[in-house]
Amino acid sequence: MNSNDLKGIAEGLIDEFNYAAKESIRLYEEGLKIQYKEDKSPVSNGDLRVNDLISKKISKLTPDIPIISEETVDLSKKNNSKIFWLIDPIDGTKEYIAGKDEYTLNAALVINKVPILGLVGVPKKDRLFFSYAPGESYLIEKNKTIKINCEKKQPKNKIVALSSVIKPSDIILNKLKEYNVTSIVKMASSYKFCVIATGEYDIYAARERANEWDYAAGHAIAQNAGAIIKTLEEKPFLYGKEDYKNPSLLIRRSENLND
Repeated sequence: MNSNDLKGIAEGLIDEFNYAAKESIRLYEEGLKIQYKEDKSPVSNGDLRVNDLISKKISKLTPDIPIISEETVDLSKKNNSKIFWLIDPIDGTKEYIAGKDEYTLNAALVINKVPILGLVGVPKKDRLFFSYAPGESYLIEKNKTIKINCEKKQPKNKIVALSSVIKPSDIILNKLKEYNVTSIVKMASSYKFCVIATGEYDIYAARERANEWDYAAGHAIAQNAGAIIKTLEEKPFLYGKEDYKNPSLLIRRSENLND
């Protein structure tokens, strides 16, 4: 599968992502129907609707590639595929249910353990990110498409980290100190990857958490925009694990966060 094929697949999903984003908002405004999974996490009819829309479109575009979605995955089956889709129809379901604006729609194509293609929609912010190859990451906002490349937006000597929690652990705080972080902003969902790709923020560190579908689409967008993504131990961050569990994570906008 060459870059032109991947470009066609990514661009072929844009309209469906935009429609799914509108559907997520419509269903929220009508009043969500919420159930709870075995792990006690919530799932809404919005999650399921978005999953159905995106999965069906992907199946049409790439009928021979398996789809692994948070909402339909069978965790008792091991993932042995070399090429597969990872879908998290709504990352940040609690944010979504609460009416907040940082939930995202996600799909990524993983090839040989690396997410090569990714789309992340941010419905409440009217932003759609997509990528299909190194150096080919884009943001669609206000009907304009711009290439993003991790170029720093913060003032020089201001290094802003992102965190998924209000109070990061000492392990994370110590890691951020290594990079002379000047402030930390709490942010939900895979949106963190995307705003590092745009250069709006500089770094994100996390201990082992979540599953591969939570990260893969944002990973593709940020890494293809130029971000450096590894584990806290500086090992490659790879996908296709049998249990889908993520290792620790360190995303840096660039080697020198002041550049």
